[in-house]
Amino acid sequence: MAVAWWTGRARQAVTSLGYTTRRSHSAVKSQYDAVIIGGGHNGLVAAAYLQKGGLKTAVLERRHVLGGAAVSEEIIPGYHFSRCSYLLSLLRPHINRDLELTKHGLKVYMRDPHAFTPMLEEGVGGAPPRSLLLGGDLAMNQREISKFSEKDAKAFPEFVTHLEKLAGAIHPLLDAPPVDIPGIMGGSLTKRLVALKTLIPMVKCGMKLGNNIPDFYEIITAPIMKILNRWFESEPLRATLATDAVIGAMTSPSNPGSGYVLLHHVMGELEKEKGAWGYVEGGMGGVSKAIASSARSLGADVFTEQSVQQVLVGADGSARGVVLQDGTEVHSKVVLSNATPYLTFKHLAPQGSLSPEFLKAVDQIDYTSPVTKINVAVDRLPNFLAAPTPDGKAGPHHQCSIHLNCESVELLETAYKDSLDGRPSSRPMLEMTIPSVLDSTLAPSGCHVVSLFTQFTPYHLQGGRDWTDQDREAYADSVFGWVEQYAPGFTSSIVGKDILTPPDLERIFGLTGGNIFHGSMSLDQLYLARPLPSFSDYRSPIRGLYLCGSGSHPGGGVMGSSGWNAAQTVMADLRRG
Repeated sequence: MAVAWWTGRARQAVTSLGYTTRRSHSAVKSQYDAVIIGGGHNGLVAAAYLQKGGLKTAVLERRHVLGGAAVSEEIIPGYHFSRCSYLLSLLRPHINRDLELTKHGLKVYMRDPHAFTPMLEEGVGGAPPRSLLLGGDLAMNQREISKFSEKDAKAFPEFVTHLEKLAGAIHPLLDAPPVDIPGIMGGSLTKRLVALKTLIPMVKCGMKLGNNIPDFYEIITAPIMKILNRWFESEPLRATLATDAVIGAMTSPSNPGSGYVLLHHVMGELEKEKGAWGYVEGGMGGVSKAIASSARSLGADVFTEQSVQQVLVGADGSARGVVLQDGTEVHSKVVLSNATPYLTFKHLAPQGSLSPEFLKAVDQIDYTSPVTKINVAVDRLPNFLAAPTPDGKAGPHHQCSIHLNCESVELLETAYKDSLDGRPSSRPMLEMTIPSVLDSTLAPSGCHVVSLFTQFTPYHLQGGRDWTDQDREAYADSVFGWVEQYAPGFTSSIVGKDILTPPDLERIFGLTGGNIFHGSMSLDQLYLARPLPSFSDYRSPIRGLYLCGSGSHPGGGVMGSSGWNAAQTVMADLRRG
């Protein structure tokens, strides 16, 4: 089959899956109660709750498709990709319930098993190479782990219980703004009493943790290898677990704070199943489509191809609406920004509306990203040496997150160190997913869409050089070469590809630095410090301008929580006047 090459720059051929709005049927009005900049999932969630609370709300999305990073796009004719975000979890149950997302079309394919790590080795006695398969069946997990260590197989159930206990304690913190320290320390007695209520989630968290508080402190501050080495002795188990501690983060398993990222992934929950991750039917745009449908059914106006140029700030220093790219003014009582804090305060806020000291602090927010996402269309299913399947039929491992170049922690460390020198990893950490194994709507019959979430790649190459198309192709060829070693024939099955380096993720999706979390999920940028100390409550120095994206608490990956929390904050402020 002839191969048609597509890159992140070949955007003229990209089409959405119909997740646009009724823009051609109605125009943006000149007056709303609330205007939301950006139609990502958090912005859409905020819109739904604000509209539900009686505020006439408009969402203004600059692209032709809703969802921000959670979009579905037909990059290659006939192949529909979750172009950026690719797995669903941490969709808060109350949001799913309140917005009736199932009624509005959300359908999720649960994955079990969920992790597959094949070894790149010679099989013994004619047997295939070894592999590690993990899922919801504890007995199966122990059998798989025992191939590498009986001791680790016995320890694994206790480890899972321990992590789940720590992760479960955090849930109260996800669904509420951080503690209002200024409110507690100052103001009238009434205001202090109201602010004291923000301590309740923290108290609930502490009560749930109980005697495990020291363990919790350790896992959020320590290198994940300090934890894993205490529990386990074998590879690839340690490496497989360590990948979840560095996914999306420019860090290594031996760096302090990497433990929290692992905990962040364990917090996942779908359909009341703890730690579960799933594929959305039609791609990740399906969840954005469902949220947008819910918001519209409540009366919100949702628009695409409406780029906001600037936030309007009145003479009293309060946000009064926005100015669109064509000069149209849209007035509102409040403005919520689903953009990153950097874009919000450095580009959308008018010059002179923020102090130099505040802007200097904004400049210090870490947006470093190690990620290059490669979307690949293939004409047949990859066939892995470690788990061969006959006649192109899918095996249980095909529905998993497939970890390649993850046989040992040493490989992850080396991949990380490569990028510190401005070089893409020569043996990159690869997480492959093939959602079309469960969702047949994504590709033509017999064909598949493959997502390759790869690390580590720098934003700038050696010498501060920008990525060229030649650099993109060379890196993609390297990635495909590694996949080929695990699944011979993969390269020849490629029909087309879409390469998204950190600068591409920034340019297309508005992810500053290409960071998928709207800012590093390091301890210095979480909770009371997200995005900045003293500005972690969704409010900004500009009265009436709020953050509602993942750059605010609780951060990236927790679908909808930032939008929900921001909406509650806005409505409380308006009630107080």
